[in-house]
Amino acid sequence: MANADKPIVCPQCSYRNSATARRCSSCGASFDQGPRSRAPGAGARAPMQQAGFSLLWCGASVLVLAVLTAALVIGLPMVVNVLDFEGSAGMMISIPVWFVGGLLIGMISPGRTFAEPVIAALLVAVPTVGYLFSTQTVKNLPLFMYIIMGCIGILFTLIGAYLGERIQMGPPPKPVE
Repeated sequence: MANADKPIVCPQCSYRNSATARRCSSCGASFDQGPRSRAPGAGARAPMQQAGFSLLWCGASVLVLAVLTAALVIGLPMVVNVLDFEGSAGMMISIPVWFVGGLLIGMISPGRTFAEPVIAALLVAVPTVGYLFSTQTVKNLPLFMYIIMGCIGILFTLIGAYLGERIQMGPPPKPVE
């Protein structure tokens, strides 16, 4: 009976949970005694791994990245005539925009979502590269440079999503002694 009142310590993050908890309230790890939880060292690898793919968050990521990219690369130069984000300048603006988009999605999405913003960045980068390449006049680059810069933007989206997840997790809990 005394064992039922004892808090459950999460094997992945060392957070103390209530005795009736089925999942860790800090990191979301399951307390089920499946074959993965018995494997030695499984807790050390699992804290920042993505469990599944969410089409909802992928769609939200596409929406966020597309709106941010269109607003800054196409819309802002229409409002402020001094700015001209055509050609290579548009790609240089798109990379930090995709980083911020990945950061936002990583901060607000529940669970671990790394793949969703990256897939969304790929889906947004293809038309962005095509648009910027076809409308370049003065700031010319060859197509392979646009493709490389698009890949760099996708990488920065992954970095932003990872940082957003780390910010969402907060400081690590104190280890149990």
